[in-house]
Amino acid sequence: MTQNKILVSLAALLVIGTMSMFTVSETEKAIKFRLGEIVKNDYEPGLHFKWPFINNVKKFDKRLQTMEALPERFLTAEKKNVIVDSFVKWRIGDVTTFYTVVAGDVDQANLRLDQIIKDAFRGEFGKRNIQQLVSTDRQAIREILIKNAKPLAADLGMDIIDVQVMRIDLPEEVSSSVYRRMEAERERVAREFRSQGAEAAERIRADADRQRVVTMADAFRDAEILRGEGDAKSAEIYAKAYGADTEFFTFYRSLNAYKKTFTSSSMMVLDPDSDFFKYFNRQK
Repeated sequence: MTQNKILVSLAALLVIGTMSMFTVSETEKAIKFRLGEIVKNDYEPGLHFKWPFINNVKKFDKRLQTMEALPERFLTAEKKNVIVDSFVKWRIGDVTTFYTVVAGDVDQANLRLDQIIKDAFRGEFGKRNIQQLVSTDRQAIREILIKNAKPLAADLGMDIIDVQVMRIDLPEEVSSSVYRRMEAERERVAREFRSQGAEAAERIRADADRQRVVTMADAFRDAEILRGEGDAKSAEIYAKAYGADTEFFTFYRSLNAYKKTFTSSSMMVLDPDSDFFKYFNRQK
């Protein structure tokens, strides 16, 4: 019986000892309560102690959290709607404030933070036109949003690390109108390029035709000059040959004339005593 009491006592002591200890990991923040009142929140990672039944401990994830906002419409300085996709990186800053204000609920914290970020977006987008939002002011907007939202998020016990805009789009009805204007503008530019190309083609074609006429004229001139020089040279050679042996040259010319005449199918009626048959008559 005494042994059973000892075992029960040891078991009770073990349970009480276990209930008197708790651990905090590297990724956690902890709050210790005493009868519902917060008494400590700055625990380092490791093993810690508490009074059983008097103290209780709540732990919270202190790792980086991501709040992905749903696409939201904002008005620009031109009073045009843009649809913005964004996300926020945050972690628990003051764990006591985080527990007190949002009951340590991450979903509730995201809901409150979402409203803060939307208000900040609304204020900054209202100062800028679409071109500034799309092209030049992304980094400036990010820095301003972080600067303006940090104090408000700190009131919730949250520390904002980063705010990023993933995409800025025009609403579908506006996009269609913009695309139509862009298409019309591209068609106008295309027509202008085609017109310039046709003009250049006509100019090149006219220049090529002019060069062709000039080249042919120059070639014809050079050919006539060469032909004239050739005829003159031929006449000179002919005259020299004729003068060297007049009788032989006359006989040679007659033979050529006979050859051309008798090889054709034409019929000729001539007097046998004519000059054409002079060398035939001599052969007789």
